[in-house]
Amino acid sequence: MEITTRGLWTLIHGMGFGALYLLACSGALVELWHMTHTPAERQRESKWLGIYLVTMVVLAWAAVLTGTYFIYPWYRAVPPADAALVDFPQALLRSSAATAGWHSLGMEWKEHVAWLTPISITMAAAVFLRYGRELRLHPQLRKAVLIFTCASFVTAGIAGFWGAMINKAAPTQGGATIRVMQGEK
Repeated sequence: MEITTRGLWTLIHGMGFGALYLLACSGALVELWHMTHTPAERQRESKWLGIYLVTMVVLAWAAVLTGTYFIYPWYRAVPPADAALVDFPQALLRSSAATAGWHSLGMEWKEHVAWLTPISITMAAAVFLRYGRELRLHPQLRKAVLIFTCASFVTAGIAGFWGAMINKAAPTQGGATIRVMQGEK
């Protein structure tokens, strides 16, 4: 069983940072909803939700930054004239009418709109850290935190979907091979 360094970074980016973020985001939405819709005396400690949100901010930024600065340059590398397109994902997708839309819609989403994920969760975490339990006394801020957390969840989910589909159709390959396990001969 082996994986290339580019494949490993793609795995860390998507299944590590991205999938963990989506799991954490669903939990944060439940906790934020619970915090704003239960009596104050029955609420859980808000300190842990603050730590949870800060961890989510780190995961979201890690996913976007590794995607932007590690994965994307490998994705968009321009192939030489005689190269096999299998090693150049963007060129491979654009080479067929059946897959060109994967780049023009899917990758464009990932390139631009996915940045809303860390920006919106950073805003939600900052407001929560500033107001904590008092957030229940400010309905407009509470609503904004929930909306921005939902927006972050939705943009991350769509980016994750497109990332998985694009990587299935045209994976980033290359780099040194890492042997994880050797089978019997």
